[in-house]
Amino acid sequence: MRKTLIAGNWKMHGNLDSVESLISGIKGQLDDSWQCDILVCPPSIHIDKAVKLTKGSNIAVGAQNLSEQDQGAFTGEISGDMLKDIGSKYVLVGHSERRSLYHETNELVAAKYAKALEAGLIPVLCVGETLEQRENGSTLDVVKAQIDAVITFYQDKAEGLDKLGQCVIAYEPVWAIGTGVTASPEQAQDVHASIRQYLSDMNEAVAEKVQVLYGGSMKAANAEQLLAQKDIDGGLIGGASLKADEFIAICKIAG
Repeated sequence: MRKTLIAGNWKMHGNLDSVESLISGIKGQLDDSWQCDILVCPPSIHIDKAVKLTKGSNIAVGAQNLSEQDQGAFTGEISGDMLKDIGSKYVLVGHSERRSLYHETNELVAAKYAKALEAGLIPVLCVGETLEQRENGSTLDVVKAQIDAVITFYQDKAEGLDKLGQCVIAYEPVWAIGTGVTASPEQAQDVHASIRQYLSDMNEAVAEKVQVLYGGSMKAANAEQLLAQKDIDGGLIGGASLKADEFIAICKIAG
């Protein structure tokens, strides 16, 4: 049985004071009876502080990005080992903003995915289509290609599927990120079910194991309907994760 995961992507927001205030606000409203997993992904410079502030709670901390390199003359980059060293448990790979603003290809995302696993991190593989791609009917082709890149990064398909089974997938329709527009529960479920079926056709055990989150303007007002869908295993929350009351309300709905 897959657990629900509620993950907050703080993007490039916050300072030391706001990080402390936000985590304190979340911790202060946690209920031990909730069964969902909770994850926060602050900017890399605040990960160490977030790890210290969440100690003793069931809140995991993750990073928003990592390098595809191990170490060396790569100014400004942060390796998976470095993230693991300061307490990260998860790392986002292939977020739509990394793909669109920084031109990360499917192949680069796959390389970063592999480095995350090598470092002992859990990759959150972000997949999703633009509005143009949705309107021309290529949503599933785009999503499958993004997933296939991870599988085919490994020369042996069985190994690639095994590696894919160690991740979380976040479906984030690009047209619904930060726009206030949300995919309807039916639209989101349709893609999630298609992802699950695509994985099942290759490896049923992987399909049953992998959590598939919805990421696209999820908030307390729409979380109940989205999380009620059979194949939606949680949410990758953007703006709503920066407000403790709003984020905790989603966690409460996830229960």
